[in-house]
Amino acid sequence: MRQYDASNLIVHSGNVHDANVIVEVTAEMAGWDYLHFQVQHLSARGTWTFATGERELALVVLGGRIQVESNRGQWSHIGERESVFTGLPHALYLPRQTTLNVRAETECEYAVISAPADQDFAPRLITPHDIATEIRGGDNATRQINNIIPPGFSCQRLVVVEVYTPGGNWSSYPPHKHDIHKTDIHGQVVEADLEEVYFYKLSRPEGYAYQRIYTDPESPLHQAGFPIDALLMARDNDAVLVPEGYHPVASPPGYTTYYLNALAGSAQSLANSEDPRYVWVKEHYKGLDERIPLYEIKHRL
Repeated sequence: MRQYDASNLIVHSGNVHDANVIVEVTAEMAGWDYLHFQVQHLSARGTWTFATGERELALVVLGGRIQVESNRGQWSHIGERESVFTGLPHALYLPRQTTLNVRAETECEYAVISAPADQDFAPRLITPHDIATEIRGGDNATRQINNIIPPGFSCQRLVVVEVYTPGGNWSSYPPHKHDIHKTDIHGQVVEADLEEVYFYKLSRPEGYAYQRIYTDPESPLHQAGFPIDALLMARDNDAVLVPEGYHPVASPPGYTTYYLNALAGSAQSLANSEDPRYVWVKEHYKGLDERIPLYEIKHRL
């Protein structure tokens, strides 16, 4: 097992020698089994070619527009927002054994998320019409969630959501964890064992957010003598690793914090356990932050 601390739980942008890659997290560098995460930038008419092999894959357009040609189908005009702060996302799910070529119709940024798979699922284009938007929490823990690949999506492992936290607010709060696979007497998953990446964007380039990661006494790393208790400062285009433990986020006043959550693990689920010391906070919310949603939601389910 690995000892995680503030030095290896955050991956800064530009960590690989590829002009098109903004940031990358591999399973090997993260010390886990499933999740691979990358964000790419392409100039207009730029291309990227890839083969999924034995992995399922999701492309999430952060800004700009792309087209994809593959042995599973062709899709054009994927993306309509200029940035993550201006609208709902487009995404594309592709199964294992897919060869694909991405071409940028405009200058663009997109995330590439993958995990091992041994089952086959149909490709699926996800448009803003498909995105279920939630307003979660209350008071200064109000945040907006866009469900891109939610639990129940037709895939094996991947779960992908994006979250907006207005300045001065908290999210992933009360703190929750998903590091042990648990089921109830009916066989329903009540907590999944999930690896997770938080990829950050801030509404202004000098912005930052704070994230604490800390394990519970029942967390496997904690039990093995490798507890985590780290406080991280994430800036624009940084990726934070959540191998285990609780992981709340604070967004400083004046700056909207965005993060793309990518998860994979023991179940295609977001089942989690909240830190029992802080659950009481939810009982005292008086209302919702009126700044949410952050932008006009033009597409409704």
